[in-house]
Amino acid sequence: MILVTGGTGLVGSHLLYFLAASGANLRATQRKTSDLSRVEKIFGYYTDKKTARSLFNTIEWVQADITNIPALTIAFKNCKQVYHCAAMIDFDPKKYKLLKKVNTQATANIVNLALAHGIKKLCYVSSIATLGTTEDESSITEETHFNQDAANNVYSLTKYAAEMEVWRATQEGLDAVIVNPGVILGAGSWHTGSGAIFKLAHKGMSYFTSGSIAVVDVRDVVLAMQGLMNSDLKNERYILVGATLSYKEFTKELALAFDKNPPEKEIAEWKLLLLSNIDGLVSSLFGTKRKLQKANVKSLYTRSNYNAHKIEKALSFSFTTVSQTIKRVASDYKSEH
Repeated sequence: MILVTGGTGLVGSHLLYFLAASGANLRATQRKTSDLSRVEKIFGYYTDKKTARSLFNTIEWVQADITNIPALTIAFKNCKQVYHCAAMIDFDPKKYKLLKKVNTQATANIVNLALAHGIKKLCYVSSIATLGTTEDESSITEETHFNQDAANNVYSLTKYAAEMEVWRATQEGLDAVIVNPGVILGAGSWHTGSGAIFKLAHKGMSYFTSGSIAVVDVRDVVLAMQGLMNSDLKNERYILVGATLSYKEFTKELALAFDKNPPEKEIAEWKLLLLSNIDGLVSSLFGTKRKLQKANVKSLYTRSNYNAHKIEKALSFSFTTVSQTIKRVASDYKSEH
């Protein structure tokens, strides 16, 4: 039995398709408010509706919040492998305690239960946000260590702490691999994460920023995860970045996929910081959700270069080109809108 946490998320749902298609005996966690129909819809991107429904029905769903140990204990019964995909992505400093609970403490729960139930191997989905930076824009590798004393955002801090829980468990006997994907591009959720980027591109974009973005196809992420779990590799982490593009290049690719004119104007950082400050003021006065965190603005003007040679060498792995990924995901978006 294979357990997948966060089965209704972007990575989890695509992973479930590939695992189900391989004939794996599957169990996945869902929250009380999860929309399982979205998972079946994602299966439909790969095959016809009848087959999608048949594969979806092979999954045993367990209602379990990853912060709830008793519920998780039930989910672990008779499992041999665990893919820990569940996480919370937010950059609001006010959400630090919740992020710590969902990302760090819940990961501690997962690895503790994995140890207690004799899980043979665990794959943890982390992020390139837990990697360090280089001052001269030289390549960032798995050995570029995270600086906890730097001005890190709250998401990075909690994901880094979660990785420490996984490494701690490997010292106690758990075999594990960690993947560090960049911005994951894939179809399914059009209101959050990278899905919202495609939604914005469909409307048309007027501006780009001076930073760069490291991206990876969701299919590449899940295939790399499967490859690692089915190999003898253990207690290592792997960067999953198909390409790093300037935002000018990235927004051009998106625009062309939707038959729109690429943005030609670069917006200055101070303007977005001003908008972020206004957004923060409105949020404080009216209790609305922040739309533009300063951490997000910073990332839009940061240039980094990630090296994914380790996974390419370990599994003879090849990444999908960014152009192919964007065209496919844009097509999936247009088929629904």
